[in-house]
Amino acid sequence: MNGGPALVSIMRQGSTLIASVHTALDDSQLVRFEHDLVHQIGEHRSRGVIIDVAALDVIDSFAALTLRRIAEMARLRGALTVVVGIQPEVAFTMVRLGMGTGNVPTALDLEEGLGLLAAQTPPEPHQAPRAGSERRDAPR
Repeated sequence: MNGGPALVSIMRQGSTLIASVHTALDDSQLVRFEHDLVHQIGEHRSRGVIIDVAALDVIDSFAALTLRRIAEMARLRGALTVVVGIQPEVAFTMVRLGMGTGNVPTALDLEEGLGLLAAQTPPEPHQAPRAGSERRDAPR
């Protein structure tokens, strides 16, 4: 996405990526967002993804489909996705039009989304200590 203010920001918090959509995206911008986010999942070895859509006052059928596709691609790459911040009017319209997020988990806000990820994501495996890095207690 070119010059001007960022339309989407993707930040890393531990093994979780938090993608905030700041404004409505057209179809080509949604595809670019999808590509960028899925790439970063692999690059950062992310185990969880939160997509914050609180700034959106409209989620059309292509955007809903794109969210489902992102979640499926993330799952295939080992990460769980939660969509957060769907506005009440947007939820109402999505239901009336028969659109939804499929089986993608949703949460009210970022805090609930992080809690949901924490509850559903297994703890990271412990890495074996590297050779020569074993802890040695001082003699007493």
